[in-house]
Amino acid sequence: MQREGFMRHAKGFTLLELMIVVVIVAILASVAWPSYQSYLQRSRRADAQSLILSIVNKEQQYLLDARQYTDVVGAGGLAIALQGWDCTLNSAKTCANSYYDIAVTLNAGPPPSFTVTGTPKTAGNQNVDGTLAFTSTGGKTRVVGGVDKGW
Repeated sequence: MQREGFMRHAKGFTLLELMIVVVIVAILASVAWPSYQSYLQRSRRADAQSLILSIVNKEQQYLLDARQYTDVVGAGGLAIALQGWDCTLNSAKTCANSYYDIAVTLNAGPPPSFTVTGTPKTAGNQNVDGTLAFTSTGGKTRVVGGVDKGW
């Protein structure tokens, strides 16, 4: 039983308590956001590396069949088709998505060789992650600002 004249206890949060929670959430978000962006960059790089390795494998098969390499990654060449990548641009010489352009460059002279290059686009700040390259001899690089950071 409650007697008249006694103050009822208010239920809920005070403005100060709510402001403290907002500050804590803001601090957590400011710490988590850069980490999340770094995770997205690594994920997009892994996707590009996967496509590059697919192209390298197809190039080796193509060499066995045709006795030469090709720079055509789409139909009429390597016939690369990977979800999320458009390999029909520029006469099928490149594969592209929103973050990378992947192209094959043939190197003249005996023995025949090639380089697959993944050039990042400026979308999503992927351009700070560096340019990927894989050579027919097995060399792998990720060049950021003129320095090889490794795959």
